Amino acid sequence: MGKRRVVVTGLGIISPVGNTLAEAWANILSGYNGVKPLTRVNADDYPAKVAGEITDFNPEQYMDKKDARKMDRFTQYAVAAAQMAVEDANLTINESNADRVGVWIGSGIGGMETFEKQFQTFMKRGYRRVSPFFVPMMIPDMAAGQVSIFLGAKGVNSCTVTACATGTNSIGDAFKVIQRGDADAMITGGSEAPITQMSMAGFSANTALSTNPDPNQASRPFDANRDGFVMGEGAGLLVLEELEHAQKRGAKIYAEIVGYGATGDAHHITAPAPGGEGGARAMNLAIEDGGLKPEEIDYINAHGTSTPYNDKFETMAIKQVFGDHAQNLSISSTKSMTGHLLGAAGGVEAIFTVLAIQKSMVPPTIHYETPDAECDLDYTPNESKKREINAAISNSLGFGGHNATIVFRKFKA
Repeated sequence: MGKRRVVVTGLGIISPVGNTLAEAWANILSGYNGVKPLTRVNADDYPAKVAGEITDFNPEQYMDKKDARKMDRFTQYAVAAAQMAVEDANLTINESNADRVGVWIGSGIGGMETFEKQFQTFMKRGYRRVSPFFVPMMIPDMAAGQVSIFLGAKGVNSCTVTACATGTNSIGDAFKVIQRGDADAMITGGSEAPITQMSMAGFSANTALSTNPDPNQASRPFDANRDGFVMGEGAGLLVLEELEHAQKRGAKIYAEIVGYGATGDAHHITAPAPGGEGGARAMNLAIEDGGLKPEEIDYINAHGTSTPYNDKFETMAIKQVFGDHAQNLSISSTKSMTGHLLGAAGGVEAIFTVLAIQKSMVPPTIHYETPDAECDLDYTPNESKKREINAAISNSLGFGGHNATIVFRKFKA
């Protein structure tokens, strides 16, 4: 028995570049900068002055006010993006199929905002004034849990927490659930709301964040003057379906997901392994899992965080995997426009990768001004470009040495 084929039939996004699929994709292609001055916390308290914040988001468009009050923002984002994705897929979930529709949504750090607010309440007023919803608002799996409840999906329900690789691991794991026959459809991706006092403090303390106060220079992946990543927030969710299931109901198909690779660096809690060898192994595994050869890949949505080590080592990993073909690849880091959405990054970037294939368009890496001799591939500087893309990969690399790669291919019946 061959592997079940899995396709993408729905997309939903809440992001710094737009809260609808059409808006986000149009902005990505135009090189719109979603990084703005930091407002969600007091910028004077931190060396980092900019962020990729969500604007014009009203949770009551997607849920009752009473329900919204019982959710951290990362869960609100997930519920909103999930509703968009399921609507986009025109997927009806009812008693006839609920137990074959699953949810796999990750979050890198979960409800940090809830944790901070409730801890302050506890310190000032004691445990009796802590919200009874504190724990279910805070824990990272509640995005998956609430999406399941809101949509009535009763199949596999899980949450991956692998730092910045979370979204990609979640999609890869959901892909395997369908491929092995445990579900016919999965709602999957990542969600994050990390622009909080302690998150900003922690990432500032470990010098991971850019301290460039100019929104038009702070997130500049692969540029020689990059100095750290910019915090972002949002959610990116996909509906994956078994091919025959999708075809039987006449669903539109964006692309096919064909490969998944996940590895561990076993090296350091924050720094990538020398030469990006863990990322290289993840890419090799994913391409092999997809039954492809490296030279069949046309585009890479890179992890591309705008940190000195990541961009250098990811470039080295790409060269290791692709050899001479690395010079023929189109590469971009959409984090140049969104900032780094941590656990949601892989979900949002998977959406952009799928659309790049479907639309034959490569998103740009904006803010690219000064070439780095150690980052010398085609990063699609500053302007999107037309290119036929038959197969593409999306990379995510996380603290703890987590590496994840997924492979999408243009759908052919």
